Order: sequence, then C-alpha cells, then structure tokens
Amino acid sequence: MKFTSKIITNRKADFSDADFSEGEIILIDKPSGPTSFQIVNKIRKITGVKKVGHSGTLDPKASGLMIVCTGKKTKEMDNFIGLNKTYSGIIRLGLSSPSMDTETECSEVYLPDDIDEKKILQVRDTFLGEIEQIPPMYSAVKIGGKKLYSLARKGKSIERRSRQIFIEKFDITKIALPDVHFTVTCSKGTFIRVIADDFGKKLNTGGILVELRRVGIGEVRVEEALTVNIFATHFSTHLASG
Repeated sequence: MKFTSKIITNRKADFSDADFSEGEIILIDKPSGPTSFQIVNKIRKITGVKKVGHSGTLDPKASGLMIVCTGKKTKEMDNFIGLNKTYSGIIRLGLSSPSMDTETECSEVYLPDDIDEKKILQVRDTFLGEIEQIPPMYSAVKIGGKKLYSLARKGKSIERRSRQIFIEKFDITKIALPDVHFTVTCSKGTFIRVIADDFGKKLNTGGILVELRRVGIGEVRVEEALTVNIFATHFSTHLASG
C-alpha cells in the first residue's frame, strides 16, 4: 500500500503548512528503552495535541520505525496496522528466558557442537509461509480482559490459542555463533521473540532475541524517520518562525 497522504519524514520536515491539531502523519525512529506509549506521549506534549496514536507497538528494548498519527489522521491508522513489517535483529542461541529476550533473567542451555550454517538455514526454511504461533505470556495480548504480561509478572501462565501468521521473507544475514543475525518480513501480529525461542528449540538448544529493530512498514523505511529529538527541534523552529 502506498501512502496517499502527506507524511512528515526526515526528507520532508518542513512544518510550514503542518496542522497537527487537524491531523498529520509522522515517521518516528524509536530508540531502544522507552515504550511505544511513551513515544506517543512525547509527541503529544511536543505538539500540544491530545489525539495522537501509532500503528503498531514495539517492545521497549526494540528500536525502529513507528507511524505516528495526530488529529483526524488517527482514523487512518487501521490502514497502516495491517501492513507487513520488516525487522532486523539477532537471535542468541544457547540461552533461554521467560520473556524470550533479555527483559527477564536468562539461563544457559546446552549448545550442540554440530550447529552449522546448513542446519541454521534448514531451520530458517521451516518458518517461511503460513505458520502457527502462540503469543508469549510477556506480551500485551489480552485474554479475558487481562494483558498477558500482567499475569506473567505475577508468575502466572495461562493457555493461549495459536494464531496464524505469515512470514514473507526470512534472511540469515550473518552467523557468528552463538549469534544469528537476520532480517524478516512478516504479517501483523507476529512476535519475533517467539521465532527466536522456536528457532533455538528446533536446533535442540535455547534461543532468545537480543536485538530487534523495525526497519520497514509496508513500503516505508526507517531511514525516512525522524528521531523524537529532531522532531522536537523542527517543531520548536516552526513555532519560533510562526
């Protein structure tokens, strides 16, 4: 899907005719650390606009592209939520954790000596196309009105139904064991942490996600995005000149 609306990017950061109260679409490059909600809240404070939303949550430790909408443009968010997402990241084999990443305590798992490029690529191939995936307990998925991570942090685990997702592309870009670098293009609702965990299991070891960056949403790439600080600078300049 191509964007029919004007978008504020790092190449088109002229705010002279921008009206954030009426509605704008902004490409933001989220750093690792803050939650997606915190990024939206920062945009809300910078612009003074109450109605601000985004088109897909990133885990706090993940970085990368967010499409942020203000004002009436929030009505267009559904158009973006359904787009395929592209990520780059690193799976570290030989480790396991409840959250399937570094958010929770990691434990070592025996790493077989016979893991090589051929086996890694064979496992990679099993993820391509339509597959079933069970949402992790450490996620914002709601079951019975409760977010799973709220239960997980209390040490609880409940049964979750598998969901059908689609992996369009899965490239192994570098192998430096125990690390496996990758890029993946997938449908909405895909948990890359679950792929990391399943990847390790299929190699008879553990696997966690140690790095994740969203590099694309549909045809839009993170290289076009503004950091929140740069956005704030442009906005301040716009106010000063207005």
